[in-house]
Amino acid sequence: MSRRKPRGLRPDEEEIWDRVRRTAVPMHVGKKMAIRDAIESPKPKVKPRVAHPSIAHFQIGQAATAIRPPVTAASQPPVQMDHKSFGRMKKGKLSPEGRIDLHGMTLAQAHPAVTRFILDAHASGKRLVLVITGKGKRRDGKDSHIVRPGVLKHQLPHWLHSAPLKSVILQVSEAHLRHGGSGAYYVYLRRSR
Repeated sequence: MSRRKPRGLRPDEEEIWDRVRRTAVPMHVGKKMAIRDAIESPKPKVKPRVAHPSIAHFQIGQAATAIRPPVTAASQPPVQMDHKSFGRMKKGKLSPEGRIDLHGMTLAQAHPAVTRFILDAHASGKRLVLVITGKGKRRDGKDSHIVRPGVLKHQLPHWLHSAPLKSVILQVSEAHLRHGGSGAYYVYLRRSR
């Protein structure tokens, strides 16, 4: 059903409206009210002007300057280990010397277990270990929006980049499909002293 366009006031109705308007007492004495103007012709909303950044002068064929986006938690951090070893690790050709599986653990159980595992592996001279978090469950229930899927997968990088683990870890990377894919992380440890 479509709305009809308001028909406006006929001359006799306008005369009656003027009489009513003259007898009306304003509610707010200090404010001027322009009822007729407000009813008949509402003011259009003015859109604020958006200032566009100025473009620097350029010549056709001129090379553009490279602008690199800042490194965030979502982007891959720079490689700090040997590039050849890193390439072999990403291809799944380096086998982990130790592994811990966090399936079925809560955050409260997993955090101390990961900390203990990483520190023990570093103390025993291991270089590459695998931490299996799992990809997380998809919940179809009514409370699925409350619980983040893959809580351990989301939290593990934060644990690995904070003390006391930060000082013993050289590189953290998502595992190759052969070792668990996106449900696991390679943790490359610094040499023990």
